[in-house]
Amino acid sequence: MLKDNLSSYLHLHFIVFIWGFTAILGALISIPADEIVWYRMLMATLFLAFYLFGTKKSFQIGRSALGKLTLVGLLIALHWIFFFHAIHIANVSTTLAIFSLGAFLASLMEPLLYGRKVLWYEVILGLIIIGALSLIMQMELRYFEGMLYALLAIFLGVLFTLLNGKLIQKHDSALITFYEFLAGFLFISCYFVWQNKFSARFFTVSTTNWELLFLLSSVCTAYAFTASVKVMKALSPYTVMLTTNLEPVYGILLAYFILGDKEKMSASFYIAAVVIIVVVILNGILKHQMKLKNKL
Repeated sequence: MLKDNLSSYLHLHFIVFIWGFTAILGALISIPADEIVWYRMLMATLFLAFYLFGTKKSFQIGRSALGKLTLVGLLIALHWIFFFHAIHIANVSTTLAIFSLGAFLASLMEPLLYGRKVLWYEVILGLIIIGALSLIMQMELRYFEGMLYALLAIFLGVLFTLLNGKLIQKHDSALITFYEFLAGFLFISCYFVWQNKFSARFFTVSTTNWELLFLLSSVCTAYAFTASVKVMKALSPYTVMLTTNLEPVYGILLAYFILGDKEKMSASFYIAAVVIIVVVILNGILKHQMKLKNKL
């Protein structure tokens, strides 16, 4: 049992490492953000379809749930478009530093969707995060527009995550993701048709971009998703949450060593980023202690 848990824990770190690598791929793929997401959602939908067929799972789902999944699919598509656009006009490090706000935003938005009260320590930790974020924005003004897109992306990311928290209670996770990706792909396709964007140029993708897109949609999307679901069966939600918060750390370190000079930031940036990540992890620890206290 201990061996199984250690294996699952190491597997989870590998998955989080892959998620951190997603931003690197977004920086390396040299096509517009909306096109990246179109290809990513199309290919990931096909991978998930093969997975559902291979595991002999039903594609059947109710109309009400399908409507909700369609809305979430749109949110996911917009989230990814803003995410990759932020990387293209800023860089990986600033985008992931902003994404560290995800846990804090969730703590504020969760009470609105789930009807619980705001906790006092979340407000205090939130103020610390805002202070660190302000320092980053002041020191890296050249990336200000990218930070705004990153903020919008993480807001949408937290929103669809919280909505999925309710949907996952009634439906299979792979089936949920299949329909969400399919809906997002169809939404972007309709937008491209309206914009007359489909052309020979659109489908003229370099070999390097095809390889990176395949890696993004298969390993970083379809595989990472299904593997994370399996790992969560062996580890506590607390362990999963704390480990997932390391995604910006892995991403920023990878960007520094892989992408070179563009990712080398000021000392103040790294200090502020560390403060944000430490506060996010501290938030998880306090939440865990509060739950244990309430059980006593």
